[in-house]
Amino acid sequence: MATKNKYIPLIIGAAIAGGVLIGGKLNFTDTSDNLFTTNSKKDKLNRLIDYIDYEYVDEVDTDSIVDVTVNGILDNLDPHSTYIPKEDLQRITENMKGDFVGIGINYYPYKDTIAVIKPTEGGPSERAGIISGDRILLANGDTIYGRNITNDFISKKLKGQKNSTVNLTVYRKSEDKTLEFEITRKDIPIKSVDASYMLTDELGYIKMNRFAESSFKEFKTALYELQEQGATKLALDLRDNPGGFLGIAEQITDEFLEDDKLILFTRDKKGREERTFATRRGDFEDGEIFILIDENSASASEVIAGALQDNDKGIIVGRRSYGKGLVQREMALGDGSAVRLTVSRYYTPTGRSIQRPYTNGDNSSYYRDYFKRLRTGELADENNIQVDDSLKFTTPKGKVVYGGGGIIPDVFVPVDRAFDNETINYLRRRGHFGLFVFKELDKDRSVYQHVTKYDFINNFEVSDDIVISFQNFVNRREGTNITFTAYNNEIKRLIKATLARQLYDDNAFLEIINKEDIMVQEVILLSTEYPNFKQ
Repeated sequence: MATKNKYIPLIIGAAIAGGVLIGGKLNFTDTSDNLFTTNSKKDKLNRLIDYIDYEYVDEVDTDSIVDVTVNGILDNLDPHSTYIPKEDLQRITENMKGDFVGIGINYYPYKDTIAVIKPTEGGPSERAGIISGDRILLANGDTIYGRNITNDFISKKLKGQKNSTVNLTVYRKSEDKTLEFEITRKDIPIKSVDASYMLTDELGYIKMNRFAESSFKEFKTALYELQEQGATKLALDLRDNPGGFLGIAEQITDEFLEDDKLILFTRDKKGREERTFATRRGDFEDGEIFILIDENSASASEVIAGALQDNDKGIIVGRRSYGKGLVQREMALGDGSAVRLTVSRYYTPTGRSIQRPYTNGDNSSYYRDYFKRLRTGELADENNIQVDDSLKFTTPKGKVVYGGGGIIPDVFVPVDRAFDNETINYLRRRGHFGLFVFKELDKDRSVYQHVTKYDFINNFEVSDDIVISFQNFVNRREGTNITFTAYNNEIKRLIKATLARQLYDDNAFLEIINKEDIMVQEVILLSTEYPNFKQ
């Protein structure tokens, strides 16, 4: 007897071309009535889906076929045109909007219970009296602990409509008692600025992790506060920043460039160009600017670096950036899902495209580019950076720059193999540092009750015994028998920084990490030599 599973591959193969009809539902912001008109090709494909729906011998989920088809089509375009299923769209939208509605806590599912790492500063939970270490047992009378409780279930119980309330039952270990809280849900910011503080008396530092709707406002607030503290120079750290909204990157670039300087231009498939120029709004046009980039700085991060470099403004420090010069626009597909489709390319002021090469329909080598850079030694030595002389451009002051694959920095800083190595990165990805630190703090939080952030950053030292405890913790979780002798200093640095994050904030984390960060230290050195730096 024929089965559903046996024929699904054949159905999918037959329906691949059918995905073209989805294009008829794309929500373009311009000329949408004229883009898609009835034609025989779409009628034909619509009929195919209808035949499968109504006539095929077995029951088939045509929605899943369409999802596979959409992905199949996009896989044959560029590497950055992507499909967003409806179950992922809300989370991604919240991330790019820069906030969500909730109660404002960071937590671990610890021993089958929601353990509060730290409530969001100024958020609903902190205002209600929730503190680090609290265990949340009930939400509106529903149990939210146990082995089978998922993050999705927890999220549904804690999130909700703005200004709605949730009643929490909380166990406070430090007092050995159960407490009741009524918390009103509010907008909870998803921060774009991880840290902002003064590196020296004149040099401010801002670290950004994305370019969301709220990012420019966050950046301006941080910049203003640094200027109030005396910053006349700025280090803008865009390492590991994958990008985001192009318009936000343009606004931030405008803060540094003089009036009417070209920031970038875009060009679509019809050759239409749109140019963006700096305005009179910039608040840091007279300041000295340093942009920190690495191989994971992409898209909007590269827009800022490229615009400044091509206008002979500031100094770009680090390693060659990712190399993404394509612009996407998100378009609804009518069923709660969406597609981010590449609609144009962008070019830096000198006219270079920094998009690295790709082959339509074969993106595997594109996503292995990092390993190629590692293999060729580019991450350790700038002389190993491969450039294409046919893509050579010149800035107004005569500096040679290259297109074709990322922004090459003015000052190269190799990867720090003592800190950025496979073992350390694996431990960080697995979340070992965060969970270990939480367990250590949970033993007795009162130890740090009267320790100020300043004293902790400058005077606290992680003991060798703590490193051994961490080593045993990792070996128990991983089922291994490794030692951290070779990484002793790096482990101490990350344990201390993670303690600072859970006790204080992200700012404290990065202040500790940056004390030994070779790229940040290079920027501090450059800031003292800036007038004599030859671009």
